[in-house]
Amino acid sequence: MTDLAPFAGTGRFWKGNVHTHSTRSDGALPVEVVCARYRDAGYDFLSITDHFMERFDWPVVDTRGQRTAGFTTIIGAELHAPATSHGERWHILAVGLPLDFERNLPGEDGPALALRASRAGAFVGIAHPAWYGLTTADARTLHFADAVEVYNHTSQVRTDRGDGWYLLDALLNEGARHTALAVDDAHFHCDDGFGGWINVRAESCEPEVLLAAMKAGRFYASQGPEIREVTLTPDTIEIACSPARAVIAVGRASKSSQVVTEAGGEVTRAVLPREPLGASPWLRLAVVDAVGRRAWTNPVWVAGP
Repeated sequence: MTDLAPFAGTGRFWKGNVHTHSTRSDGALPVEVVCARYRDAGYDFLSITDHFMERFDWPVVDTRGQRTAGFTTIIGAELHAPATSHGERWHILAVGLPLDFERNLPGEDGPALALRASRAGAFVGIAHPAWYGLTTADARTLHFADAVEVYNHTSQVRTDRGDGWYLLDALLNEGARHTALAVDDAHFHCDDGFGGWINVRAESCEPEVLLAAMKAGRFYASQGPEIREVTLTPDTIEIACSPARAVIAVGRASKSSQVVTEAGGEVTRAVLPREPLGASPWLRLAVVDAVGRRAWTNPVWVAGP
């Protein structure tokens, strides 16, 4: 039996949003108000990731003054450079940047900028791919990225393009090993906050500890449901979660295994057979609650790709 990270080991889960905007770029609210809103909503940590562009004076926002005994921040930004295959600026999430991260270098494209951020210690995410039609070919150039945004709440609320699993699943089928983020990307020009987050398992809520746990994949993404335990045996996948109407295991191509309750029913523990997943080298779990909100584990490699 194998207890999967982040559901094994010590520490507790800390709730955080790692993609948010303020008036330092195109958000509606000042930094201190954004931090207060997340703190008051029960979040343990936040990264304000304003648009790292010349017209906003290259902001890497110093949020250290917003930290309290029960709430912390991680320094970050949303990076941009020319150009995807659709001719649009890249959007690249970088969480854990140094405050003196250098502005775009002459001739620097998106992948080169993202690699520079990664080498500077940042957790790099492929931001809202569905929102701007990022292709699999584009995403392959970010093979070193830590994660893909599989749910972006603002993209869903404003354009009905919040789901990024189409991209991550395609990359997984090719052998890529990214993890899965749910984020708000809140700008607060509309009701686009508090719809997607990650729960990070770590020994403490210190920024460096959270960042290390994120890089190690010790988190899961959610719109609401909680995932409490996941255990693999040679024949089954066992999960404990908050009340759900469906638990689904997804693997390579069309492979899947599921437990779906009767109308009005719910499950808080489920045992899914692994046989329907066949020889899939990877799997991930989705938990769906009564109103359709989801939580997702990171992809787990159970065999070589």
